[in-house]
This record gives sequence, C-alpha cells and structure tokens, in this order.
Amino acid sequence: MRNVLIIEDDAEIINLISIHLKDIDSGVSSAGDGPKGLQMALENDYDLILLDLMLPEMDGIEVCQKIRAKKSTPIIMLTAKAEEIDKVLGLEIGADDYITKPFSVRELLSRIKAIFRRTKMIEESFSESVNPKLEFDGLSLDIEMRKVLVNGAKIELSPKEFELLVLLASNPGRSYDRPELLRLVWGYEFDGYEHTVNSHINRLRAKIENDMANPKYILTTWGVGYKFNEEMAKTETL
Repeated sequence: MRNVLIIEDDAEIINLISIHLKDIDSGVSSAGDGPKGLQMALENDYDLILLDLMLPEMDGIEVCQKIRAKKSTPIIMLTAKAEEIDKVLGLEIGADDYITKPFSVRELLSRIKAIFRRTKMIEESFSESVNPKLEFDGLSLDIEMRKVLVNGAKIELSPKEFELLVLLASNPGRSYDRPELLRLVWGYEFDGYEHTVNSHINRLRAKIENDMANPKYILTTWGVGYKFNEEMAKTETL
C-alpha cells in the first residue's frame, strides 16, 4: 500500500481525493494548513504528497521548499492558478508535477499513477542495464536504496534530482540535450520547460560538487546540454 499526504484547506477536495486514492490501494493522511502539513511531511514517510499552492499560514511554495530541503518525497502541486509562471515556479522549486483546479479525478489519478510508476522504476534499478550500485571517485549511488553518498556523507536529493543523476551517471560521456532530459525524466507533458532542467542541474551540482564553478561530475556540453564526466566513469558493482 502507498501512503499519500494531502495538504489542502478544502475539506471537500480532501474527501473526494481520499475516496479515489483508497480505490487504488493508497492510505491517506491530511492537513488543512501549511505548518501542520509541513510537520507531517517531515515527521513521517510518504510515497507522495499532494500540496495545494494557496494554504493558510504558509503557502505551498514555502512548504515545498522546506520539504525539499529535508526530503525527496514526490510532490504534486494543486492550484487554482493557471498562469505559466506559477507552473514554472512550482517545478523549479522541486515539485514533480502540477495540476490546475478544477481538475478531473481521472486526470489526477493518472498523474498519481505516473509518479508511482516512475518511483517503482527507480526502485527496480532505473533500467535493466544499470548496475544497482555505482561507485565513482568520491561519489556512490545505491539505486535500489535511493541513496547517494559524497565522500561518505549521505546527500538528500529530490526524486527528479536523483533520476537525473542516475541517468547521467549510468551513461558517462553521453551528452543529453534539455528536451531529451525533459522527455526521459519528466515526461512529454513538460515540453517547453527546458529551463527547468537547468534549475535541477544547478541544485544537483550544489549538493554533489565541491566547486560548482568547476564541476567534477556533471559537465556542461556547450551548445548541447549536460553529461556525466567520463573520466569519473570507473564504475563497479559494490
């Protein structure tokens, strides 16, 4: 059973979503304001968080930022706002998806199932050709356990940061352009948001690189996109 946290101040929406989540074998917890939702998100382990943008006391953007500073739980943002800037901001601060109210239950469940499928894919080692554990100079990836160590210290990555790192590290030396990374990591629905890739790469570098100005692992391929440094590519099964 998957466990889902709904952070939403509309009780009717919570009730409606809860009914349908239970139909797909998901346990549901809920919070009606930002501070309570943040507390629950940080104190418990969830498979997914549904996070409303407009919340009492602390808005969804701030809640998302604070969750991302501590945990990598997948987040779908719910909002009545439809402006592109709101969608871009939600994605760039670490949300995994974004759906605008009013939404159909079928569409929401489709997004939720897509998140669960991607999570399962990572749990089953991203692809059959990828070693479940990879070791580089100072960087270790345990794909099955979703654990990343830099010089022995555990690093917390968001789901998208982790998927980006696994994809690049599993194919050292191969350059990926931004649309390709969007397709492979985010899915087709995010076409046109290539700058979101830049934001995630920058956050990933900030967490794993000692010097962001001179990155050791994730390199920029000028005029193309990004690649994992092939000189670090002495990988082995741990």
